[in-house]
Amino acid sequence: MRKWVARLVALGVALLVAGQGTTAALAQNPAAGKKIVRVGATQAMDSMNPFLAVRLVSTQIQRWMYGFLTVADSKTLQPSPDLAESWTTSEDGLTWTFKIRQAKWSDGQPITAEDAAWTFNKIMTDEAAKTANGPAVENFESVTASGQELTIKLKAPQASMLENPIPIMPKHVWESVTDMANYDAEKYPTVTSGPYIAIEHKKDQYVKLQANPNYWRGRPKIDELQVIFYANPQAAIASLKTGDIDLIGRLNPPEYEAVQNDPNIVAWNTQGRRAAYLQINHGATTTDDKPVGDGHPALKDPKVRQALHYAIDKDRLVAEVQNGLAQPADGSIVPPMYKEFFWEATGEEKVTYDPAKANQILDDAGYKKGPDGVRTMPDGKRKLEFRFSIHTETPIEDKLAEYLTGFFKEIGITLTTKKLESSKFTEETGVTGLFDIAISGWSVNPDPEEVMATHLCSRRPAPSGEGGGTESFYCDETFEKLYQDQLKELDRPKRIEILKQMQERLYTDAPVIAIYYNNDLEAYRKDRIASITPVPEDKGLLYGGSSYMPFFTVTVKDAAVSGPAGGGGSNTGLIAGIVGAVVVVGLAVLLLSRRRKSAADDRE
Repeated sequence: MRKWVARLVALGVALLVAGQGTTAALAQNPAAGKKIVRVGATQAMDSMNPFLAVRLVSTQIQRWMYGFLTVADSKTLQPSPDLAESWTTSEDGLTWTFKIRQAKWSDGQPITAEDAAWTFNKIMTDEAAKTANGPAVENFESVTASGQELTIKLKAPQASMLENPIPIMPKHVWESVTDMANYDAEKYPTVTSGPYIAIEHKKDQYVKLQANPNYWRGRPKIDELQVIFYANPQAAIASLKTGDIDLIGRLNPPEYEAVQNDPNIVAWNTQGRRAAYLQINHGATTTDDKPVGDGHPALKDPKVRQALHYAIDKDRLVAEVQNGLAQPADGSIVPPMYKEFFWEATGEEKVTYDPAKANQILDDAGYKKGPDGVRTMPDGKRKLEFRFSIHTETPIEDKLAEYLTGFFKEIGITLTTKKLESSKFTEETGVTGLFDIAISGWSVNPDPEEVMATHLCSRRPAPSGEGGGTESFYCDETFEKLYQDQLKELDRPKRIEILKQMQERLYTDAPVIAIYYNNDLEAYRKDRIASITPVPEDKGLLYGGSSYMPFFTVTVKDAAVSGPAGGGGSNTGLIAGIVGAVVVVGLAVLLLSRRRKSAADDRE
């Protein structure tokens, strides 16, 4: 099966390459001597407005444009100075004072603490502005500025203060925005404080970024960074092969395998920042504890969830679904890339593939098998028949569903795949609770507090269906207390231990079941990219990481300055050629070339 998929993808790529004549003909060569890097993305930006943007590609591009109080150190991933060059905290941990560095916005105006204060206060007081990062200011009592000094007073101690994910915006540009919910921020050039300035955006096509000469670390080593959005991964891979793009990240195993032996391409395979897991509807409720949805009642029983866990052969999923390009999850939702925070089960607590034990757990709990081999509830009134919600056009999830169906059949449970478009998937698994089991996942930041927060009681939807952001509808007193304890624990080693206890709680109670940690799969052209710094620097991520450093440090080879490797050119012509290429692939590899929707792995 694995070889067949690889050959099919290779065939699709070959047909795409054959169909790119239109691309080359329509492409425009960059100006002589202009240093340009083109990045392919299989997801388009949802908004150029950082207050509204939530997709991973959007937050990544905005990391290249705007400064933050701090940034993850490229070696250790621990907080290091960015727009805040230093900081102090009061003895009680309730007052933080940041010294904002002397620097300029891209339009030449000075950056001050007032810009940061305005940004935080806007999110604290404007509901629409809370869309992207509202939870990051929930514990803020007040934010004030005086010159270059920013003061944040907290309601309670907050150990994660130095990992605040909010980009600082220029007050003199944004204070005139009166309707944040409908502001698209499509004014160019943007006024930024990071390495790049956005100069053009074509919805669902591309974003062009220009080097910021006023950037406080110094001007980037390239002149322009272009991010080109593709309707599917195969089209992007074909463009990488022809040299119409220089780099692509966040590949699935089949696309990665299609380029890993290409002599012109560096195939990048390292530990990733994602955990993939099953979300279990253990009894979805709203914030007022009222039941919502139609989850199967058997899943409220922790013994059933435990049995499901023992029934999953994670090694086989890694080998045959992820083609060996992942790591089986013997922990929870924080991947092993984050060595400090990663927790792994050991001893008797560790759940291993053991269908006999899973069957015994269900037998002992009274879930008897009927004549057809399917178990029923202890009262005999309902069979253990669960739905598995996946995204409509994500082939690898179809494959996962096939394996899980087989695993669960071994223990007398029927699994039926339910395919949903992205928006419907998000609604049913995060608001209405109309699911039993669903595929899910998260890109974890260097500090895992945010991904932990997605399992808090407060992240459940309100009775009106608004708000939320839950990953599991989880509401557990033990987990809540641990979350509050880590929030106020300023001793880093002690806090890390509490965060590990939270992971252990999720592992044993199983509102989610981690199945594997996806490798970070990327690729770039040897004849275009001269050097690029991963984060962390010891074989870390390039695209999709939690830092701007890779694309601040990227350099191109001299021979590649005046034009791309394959004779193609800038994104305008490239996008025009993609349409024809996609049609060709659609005829050849229908299952692997469907348009990818905004799936669970699109989230930050």
